[in-house]
Amino acid sequence: MPLGYKILVTNDDGYEAKGLLCLVEALRELDDVEVTVVAPANEKSACGHSLTLTRPLRFVGVGDDFYKLDDGTPTDCVYLSLSTMFENNKPDLLVSGINRGSNMGEDITYSGTAAGAMEGVLHDIPSIAISQVMDFTNPGGDFRLAQKTIKTLVTKIREESFPLPKREFLNVNIPPEALNAEIKITYAGYRHYGNDSHVHRNPRGEEYHWLGLHPLSFEPRKGVNELSDYEAIQQGCVSITPIMLDLSAYKSIKTLKEWID
Repeated sequence: MPLGYKILVTNDDGYEAKGLLCLVEALRELDDVEVTVVAPANEKSACGHSLTLTRPLRFVGVGDDFYKLDDGTPTDCVYLSLSTMFENNKPDLLVSGINRGSNMGEDITYSGTAAGAMEGVLHDIPSIAISQVMDFTNPGGDFRLAQKTIKTLVTKIREESFPLPKREFLNVNIPPEALNAEIKITYAGYRHYGNDSHVHRNPRGEEYHWLGLHPLSFEPRKGVNELSDYEAIQQGCVSITPIMLDLSAYKSIKTLKEWID
């Protein structure tokens, strides 16, 4: 294994999140690993792959090689840390998480956790997004299987290589309430979405809205014989999905050419 293996860590739940602290704890148990944490100062769940362009951002040290980015997004955290802390020496790996809640199917497009990994691979850094599917009756969450899984993956990447080409990252989802689980290689499932919101009024009678949460409801994609991320989680397995940033609908190019002509 190479010495001084540098890992950049971020998340979208904020720098004080239990999942982030469990991730850092697990990574720092590995031999000859240098872990640098740059995480949002505030929760940025579902912020997607957004950058902050309308105000300045500031790093605030909160521990050894541990920084919060004042009101920054996960993408800001990665982008700015690479241009400042790692300007001449990129990290060997980026890990984003451990997210409190799943990131499966099209939810990946909303996810700040996934976006941290997206920004990593845009800069040619092997990247992993890892999320803990939650039983929200246990609000604290149990991240032990996620810790075990990330240590296994990082060790395998160090001993062999990152298994994906450029601009692809690993999206990992951990089943709830499990300490041991088989790993399944999956595709991103097809999620059912609604439009759930809740209207309230403040003491002045002004109306405001809370966006609601939807139950996890999926169906298999047509013509795909592999297991989806949701099906793997339902079976109590760890799901690992290769995600590519190329959103081109190649199968529709011919149809679109015929349509435009």
